[in-house]
Amino acid sequence: MSTPPKPVPVPDALSEEFWAATAEHRLAMQQCRSCGWLAYPPRTSCVSCRADPPAFRWSPVSGRGRVQTWTVVRTAFLPGFAADVPYVVADIELEEQPRLRMAAGLRGIERDAIEIGMPVQVAFEDMEGGVSIPYFVPRGP
Repeated sequence: MSTPPKPVPVPDALSEEFWAATAEHRLAMQQCRSCGWLAYPPRTSCVSCRADPPAFRWSPVSGRGRVQTWTVVRTAFLPGFAADVPYVVADIELEEQPRLRMAAGLRGIERDAIEIGMPVQVAFEDMEGGVSIPYFVPRGP
């Protein structure tokens, strides 16, 4: 019996620009036109200055950040992830702005070597349908 495929994100009106950037192996975040605040996940209004739509433009970010915390997933809640367990999901603070954080997989390092504050860089896993999923890997200081 074969393993079911991993689910593929389905972009919606709020997230389509994010997924378009990742398909090109770029990371982009919403940026408020009024105050410059970067937002992730995508939002309809700015959490910093409360500007209403169309408050945002999409801006590229470096994809560099630091591990804030992480967890080891030991149970596949969806069958498509069964072959991956155990795997690490990390909370990454991107270097462009304090509190600009995203959760994503952390790969390329042994679990017992992960440290809070460890520098990481985004990478991408290409999926079917032209979708690419961001994840993070260790980088030098």
